[in-house]
Amino acid sequence: MLTRGVILVMAAFFTFFPAAKAQPVPQSIYDFKVDGLTGGTIDFSAFKGKKILIVNTASHCTYTPQYEQLEALYKKYKDRLVVVGFPSNNFFFEERGSNKEIAEFCKKNYGVSFPMAAKISVKGRKQAPIYRWLTDERYNHFKSTSVKWNFQKYLLDETGKLVAVFYPNTPPDAPEVIKAIEQL
Repeated sequence: MLTRGVILVMAAFFTFFPAAKAQPVPQSIYDFKVDGLTGGTIDFSAFKGKKILIVNTASHCTYTPQYEQLEALYKKYKDRLVVVGFPSNNFFFEERGSNKEIAEFCKKNYGVSFPMAAKISVKGRKQAPIYRWLTDERYNHFKSTSVKWNFQKYLLDETGKLVAVFYPNTPPDAPEVIKAIEQL
């Protein structure tokens, strides 16, 4: 049985430390605005009518050369596809640099011109909201996944619906990726 003193202590605790309010779950990819790698904001609502290929990236990974293929896709399909890179340091410290260092690396080594977001976490307790949306079927209405490694790819159609997930070992120019991009 709770005593009056215990009840008062509990009431005081919950007054000073209220439960965190749940953040509203975005209904659409177009609800997201994220910090850009070199400043500014990437507003996903600007991509309506185009396919979106979202990729978590890293500068010191076996798959880092995929930047070149991602840039080629971005240029080839610029009228109907946008590639958005999300640097992350979730896998064996393969993205150790600052946002400025990452931007310089991508430009110097791969000529990256597609939008790059500021470095985020793509898994775990600090998972960025956009990756929570991408990886959880309750939000994306496609399927639940986990990010296996750097350069995992999420393809959204022209209406913002998640339609495909390509694991890191699938190159951006693989036939299945090209087919999904070219599908109407």
